[in-house]
Amino acid sequence: MAFDGKRALARGKQVLELEAEAVRLLADALDGPAFLRACELLLACTGRVVVTGMGKAGLVGQKISATLASTGTPSLFLHPGEALHGDLGRVRPEDVVLALSKSGGTREVVQLLGPVRAIGAPIIALCESADSPLGGGADLVLSLGQAPEACPLGLAPTVSTTVMLALGDALAMAVLEGRDFTREEFARFHPAGSLGKQLMQVGEIMRDGAELPLVTIGSTVADVLAVMSQTPGRPGAALVVDQDQKLRGIFTDGDLRRMAEGGSIPVGEAIDSYMAADPKRLQPQELVGEALRAFRDTHVDQMPVVDDDGRVVGLVDVQDLLEVRI
Repeated sequence: MAFDGKRALARGKQVLELEAEAVRLLADALDGPAFLRACELLLACTGRVVVTGMGKAGLVGQKISATLASTGTPSLFLHPGEALHGDLGRVRPEDVVLALSKSGGTREVVQLLGPVRAIGAPIIALCESADSPLGGGADLVLSLGQAPEACPLGLAPTVSTTVMLALGDALAMAVLEGRDFTREEFARFHPAGSLGKQLMQVGEIMRDGAELPLVTIGSTVADVLAVMSQTPGRPGAALVVDQDQKLRGIFTDGDLRRMAEGGSIPVGEAIDSYMAADPKRLQPQELVGEALRAFRDTHVDQMPVVDDDGRVVGLVDVQDLLEVRI
C-alpha cells in the first residue's frame, strides 16, 4: 500500500490529542488522599524506592526511578523476572516498592506481592484500578484510570504508558518539593550535564592563588602590564586592590588597546586614572549560570570575584565558562 501522508499526519495528531486528553483527565481525577499518602511514604522512606514493572511499563519505571534518584530520592529499578530469580534480595524492609502495571494483572509483577510483603516493604501500585490483582495486593493504589490506547489496533501501549509516566513525574516532583530539594543538590547529582554545570558555583571555576593577577592601588601602568603578562594563564586583566585586598578597580587588555589607539602608553603613570573603578563583580557562591548571564548582559571578558566584605578572592574569564562548556 502506498504511503498516505495525509492519513499519517491525521493519525499523528489523533495520538497526541488522545494522550493529552488522558493526562488532563488523570489530573482531574487524581485521588488526593492516595497521592498524598504516597508522597508521605516516599518522604519517610529511609531506604530506597524500588521501582518494578514488566515490558513497556518497566521502561517507564526505569525513567521514573531515574527521575526520583536525580531529585533526592534514592531509587533503583528492579526487573520483576530477575527479582523472582534472586534479585529480590535487593529489597529491604526500609524500602518502598513502586509497582507498575497497566492492567494490574501482569503475572511477574503480581508474583512479587507475596515475597515483598514477607520482606516487609510497603507497596504502591500504579495501575488502572484497585480492583485488580496488583491493586488488591498493594498497600496503596494510584489509579491511572481507563482510556483507550491510541494504537489503531488497540494493542500497543501508548496512552497507558503516557499517563503512567505523567503520574510518576507528578509523584517525583511533589516529593522533590516536600524535601526542599535545592538547585545546588540538583547540581551535585548532575556534574557532567549542561544543567549541572550551570548550577556549579563561581568559586569552583574561578582563578585564584597564583593565577590571580593582583596589583595595589597606585601601581604604575608598567607594573600592571608586567603582572598581566606574568600571571599564569595570561588572564588579560589585572585587579586593583587596596591594602586590605578590597577591590578598587580592574584594568584589561581592552583598556590597554584603547591607550595604544590614543597614541601612547603612559607606563610611568599610576593605574588609578586608567582602571575601571566600579566593575561588575561576582561572589563565590553565585551560580555559574547566573555568571554567564552577567557576562552576556555587560559584554565584558573578565569579572572579579569578591567576598561579602568586598575583598578579592578570584577572577573569572569568559574562557573559563567555555572550558566547562557552559
